[in-house]
Amino acid sequence: MVYVLKNLRDLADTSFDEIIDVRSPGEFQDDHVPGAINLPVLDDEERALVGTIYKQESAFRARKIGGALVAKRAGLNIERHLLDKPGSYRPLVYCWRGGMRSGAFATILKQIGWRAEILEGGYKSYRRAVVDLLYAPGSPAEVLARRIIVVDGNTGTAKTDLLHRMAARGAQVMDLEGLAGHRGSLFGGLDACQPSQKTFDSAIARQLVMFDPARPIFVEAESSRIGRLALPNVLWSLMRAAPKVRLEASLSERGAYLALAYANIASDRDRLSRTLDLLKPYHAADRLKTWHALAAEGRMEDLARELAAHHYDPKYARQRARDLRPELGCVRLQGFGPDALDRAAQEVLTLAGDALTGIS
Repeated sequence: MVYVLKNLRDLADTSFDEIIDVRSPGEFQDDHVPGAINLPVLDDEERALVGTIYKQESAFRARKIGGALVAKRAGLNIERHLLDKPGSYRPLVYCWRGGMRSGAFATILKQIGWRAEILEGGYKSYRRAVVDLLYAPGSPAEVLARRIIVVDGNTGTAKTDLLHRMAARGAQVMDLEGLAGHRGSLFGGLDACQPSQKTFDSAIARQLVMFDPARPIFVEAESSRIGRLALPNVLWSLMRAAPKVRLEASLSERGAYLALAYANIASDRDRLSRTLDLLKPYHAADRLKTWHALAAEGRMEDLARELAAHHYDPKYARQRARDLRPELGCVRLQGFGPDALDRAAQEVLTLAGDALTGIS
């Protein structure tokens, strides 16, 4: 049987026992249907070999070699991963276009007695649905995310921490920096590598379709790029027009918070020095010399305050001068301890709730 994807929410609510991606590991790593497992019927080298034979020799020879390789790997996949599945096992199988790889594997599964189905159009149909949601004018995302509220604030106002605390209270939160694997600044690269743009898109799309459109969705204020990843057009447009809640905290407290939050970078002096050098086009040599000296002396709180005061705060001020979004209110953080952050998170939720009361 063939499964037709009508909307992305269907994949989250599907009754399939498992979603199996039979593409090569490289294809799977670039992006895949959320929740899918990778049981490749061709590895990356085999896929390249079959493709080369198809283009340079003949389609028939490519199919023969590909068929032999697929049969071999299909058997290994069943032996290593599927032998414990019951007779009622019902997987959804897909490849790039829903063609030969998924068809061959699903046929073998059905011959065994399992109720395998093939995703019509394969990964391409899934990707098309993601693109339609996040990039197309008039996208359903404009309805799904019509109640976005942006949590804004200068560097060091614990925006991401507050979002997590709001999520723990049941709020709908999209942690874009977490999904992007980056904190959104020169110093923001997390220990893990950033995902591909397609994987980032998939993660955003999955969250959007799972949210209740009648309730607000909280996101952190971001530029159009987080590290090397771009925010999808539709989401970025919605964020630029969305109301915001502004966070404030003293420079002294922000410096202490930033020194702790970026301790992994501070402990790597060579990395910190290289990152500071990236600021040469924006600041005088004397200021950079001062920052390097603070780093060398291990005065990370002082360095964080200097960077906030002379680099990040002016940058935010210029952005806000052009910002026409309505402001729902301001929350002043009274420290960064657990109780203070909990109170601030609740204040943000209260401001948002008051503002949205009565909005249809």
